[in-house]
Amino acid sequence: MTVTDDAILRIREMITSGQLNPGDRLPPEKELGDQLGVSRSSVREAVKALEVIRVLDVRRGDGTYVTSLEPALLMEALNFVVDLHTDRSILEIFGVRRLLEPAAAAEAARSLTDDQLAALEQLVDSTDVEGPIEDLVAHDLAFHQGIIESMGNEYLSSLVDSMQSSTLRARVWRGITQEGAADRTISEHRLILEALRRRDPELARALTLAHIAGIEQWLRDAARTSGS
Repeated sequence: MTVTDDAILRIREMITSGQLNPGDRLPPEKELGDQLGVSRSSVREAVKALEVIRVLDVRRGDGTYVTSLEPALLMEALNFVVDLHTDRSILEIFGVRRLLEPAAAAEAARSLTDDQLAALEQLVDSTDVEGPIEDLVAHDLAFHQGIIESMGNEYLSSLVDSMQSSTLRARVWRGITQEGAADRTISEHRLILEALRRRDPELARALTLAHIAGIEQWLRDAARTSGS
């Protein structure tokens, strides 16, 4: 472990122990270095690394502060990584979604409020399959995230949102539109919505699994074709 890595861990311990709380200002660089037993340069590198992952906020001329540490903020780095995808990582991301989203849909069937259900219905009804790719991507993001958010679990919502790269989704929608599969994809959304409307957890789970697995298979076939 490098000295910088050790400084990062020590700052993390200050936060997890409650010595530093969200919104708190860190001690000046030299003072912090003395507390941690490392050089100012190591403190500087540690702070830079923690700023990148949104744990710290460096305000020029003011100081360094602990961020809000809200899940959505901390997951921004993962969202950035997802946009730097490879074919293999895309499939792995869909593998994670295949594990999480069917269970979330089942829970949503139990917990969706009437207002949340109405919002999803309006979203699906207003979607134009012949519309621009950007609109279809926005629909897809909003539909899947709307189901997740209905659970009220901020960490799960932020995790799934961080994997819902608009760049990746644009690639998927462009491909399935070219193959004439956009109608089928929207129809699958309607079937999931109907299961939610019926408050049928197991049907919602099964339909969501089939929906995500179908897109995952399309991506797998597309990757195989492009590599041949």
